[in-house]
Amino acid sequence: MYKQIQNLWKNPLKNMKKEYKEHLIDWRKDSAVVRIAKPTRLDRARRLGYKAKQGIIVVRARVKKGTAKKPVVNHARRPKRHVMLNLPVAKSKQRIAEERSARKYPNLEVLNSYWVGDDSKSEFYEIIMVDPNHARIFSDRKLNFLCKKPSTGRVYRGLTSAGKKSRGIR
Repeated sequence: MYKQIQNLWKNPLKNMKKEYKEHLIDWRKDSAVVRIAKPTRLDRARRLGYKAKQGIIVVRARVKKGTAKKPVVNHARRPKRHVMLNLPVAKSKQRIAEERSARKYPNLEVLNSYWVGDDSKSEFYEIIMVDPNHARIFSDRKLNFLCKKPSTGRVYRGLTSAGKKSRGIR
């Protein structure tokens, strides 16, 4: 079953065109960070550590496409030219989505995330978040590393998969 889901998501516009477009329309109307009941891509979520148990939630985040706009001191020019446009950001969109969802849910830790879609204006990611204070997580041998104290704020320190990639480790 997981292999079939994986094959569908290799080219979602070709394999599930109508459903995929309907999802994007609904997601655009939602707020930027939304908690969802279950993952959209179950195969990818399971590979990244998702389990259907208490203490684990899935969040969908929307990040706008485009480059940064950085103010710069530029004297003897009109105010319109006091900005540098089209600057690349050091962080990926996926890492930005993880950090925004971590800011919205401060009591949870980010385990991992994956891409679920994009349209002309936005990219959508689903983030797997874990409650480190939950008893079920503490007793889980694969996830209890999140319960240790130095593990807090791992998304801000670039310890998730997207963070390691942007730091050049992966």
